[in-house]
Amino acid sequence: MNAAPHTDSAPVVALVTGASRGLGLALAHALAAEGWRLVITARGAAELAGAAAGLAAVTEVVALPGSIVDDDHRAHLAEAAERLGGASLLINNAGSLNGAAAPGAEPLPRLADFPLPDLLELFEVNALAPIALTQLVLPQLRARSGAVLNISSDAAVVPYLGWGGYGASKAALDLASAVLAREEPELRVWAVDPGSMRTRMLQEASPGEDISGEPLPEQVAPLLLDLLRGRTPSGRYRAEDLAAVPVPVRGGR
Repeated sequence: MNAAPHTDSAPVVALVTGASRGLGLALAHALAAEGWRLVITARGAAELAGAAAGLAAVTEVVALPGSIVDDDHRAHLAEAAERLGGASLLINNAGSLNGAAAPGAEPLPRLADFPLPDLLELFEVNALAPIALTQLVLPQLRARSGAVLNISSDAAVVPYLGWGGYGASKAALDLASAVLAREEPELRVWAVDPGSMRTRMLQEASPGEDISGEPLPEQVAPLLLDLLRGRTPSGRYRAEDLAAVPVPVRGGR
């Protein structure tokens, strides 16, 4: 059974941010394999072009490099999804560990030492921009009883030393997700903690540590897409818990 509510006349479209690598790219590939058309974005143009080339062999894909904190870029993403047929799914995956901190800076500064401009950008990337993009895409999602998948973190609920800025920004996204779910009952709105994964972001957050034992994003992505298959009620979930929950069988394609 496909994750998407396919019909012959209405192709399903997903908009995925942070899709050039890691979990975003893994989710894009999993959706493409199930027939979704894609609008993908990331800040790195070269990496995004490489991701798009691989996806284009499977499905129709529009790749727009840029930052989700940019108002015009968000508008272009929403317009691209509309041109493809209208988004049924928005995945807010793009994120930052430390805002605008310079390359080589401590990746996870203590709150006492967190430069306020960097902290502001961290909240813009991890909380404000996803909310703003959701606002733009909501008319498309409402028309299709669609879904929003916001990628969260255990740092949003656990006070890890050094993770105060990142965790607080993800906590803000969690609460926004919960409120949106109540305000838009015809949609599904999920905030999901994917757990630790073998990604560049985790390695940057854990310099010198061996993360080879962590699961690959390609192993985690199917668990998140199970939310779509079962049209799971809105809420906050952990990938490790989703692994133990059978997917309900739904009629139709």
